[in-house]
Amino acid sequence: MVKNPPGGVAGTKSPPPEKQLGGFIAKFTPEIATLIRSARKRMREYLPQAVELMYDNYNFFVIGYGPSEKASEAIFSLAAHAKGVGLCFLHGAGLPDPKGLLRGSGNVVRNIRLESAATLDRADVRALMKLALERAKSPLHPKGVHRLIIKSVSAKQRPRRPVPSTSRGRLP
Repeated sequence: MVKNPPGGVAGTKSPPPEKQLGGFIAKFTPEIATLIRSARKRMREYLPQAVELMYDNYNFFVIGYGPSEKASEAIFSLAAHAKGVGLCFLHGAGLPDPKGLLRGSGNVVRNIRLESAATLDRADVRALMKLALERAKSPLHPKGVHRLIIKSVSAKQRPRRPVPSTSRGRLP
C-alpha cells in the first residue's frame, strides 16, 4: 500500500485532493463514475460536517464519512468496484433492519447496493442512516468542517472496469 502523506513524496507536491479524487473516479466506466459522483454529492449534502476519507485500495475505491480523520470513527462509506457502488454502514451489524435492506453477514459491516444515487433519498434508507448516526461511538460534530483526506492508494489494484471474458473464462 502506498501512503499519501501530507505534502506528498519528499521534493514533490501532490495534486489537490479533489483533483486526485477525480482521477481515481475516472478509472471507472462512465456509468459507475457518474453514480460515484452523484452518491458522493448526496452524502455531502446529508453530512456536510463529515470528514471524507478516501482510499483507492486493491479491491475497492472507498470514501468514508466520519467526524475526524481517524478511520476507526467513520460511520459510513461509499464503496465502488467495477460492477457497482454500495453504501456501507460501518457498524451496521447491530442496527435493527425490519425491512431487510442491509446486506452482509459479517460481525460488523452491512451495506446497501446503490442502484442509483436516488437510493440515498429513500425514507427507509434515510431512517437507517439516522439511526446509525445516533448510535455512532464518535458522533459528527454539528459545527464540523468538511475536509477530503486521501488516506491511501494501493500500487496494485483490481480493474475498475469490467474485464471482458471469453467462453473459457480467460482473456485472449
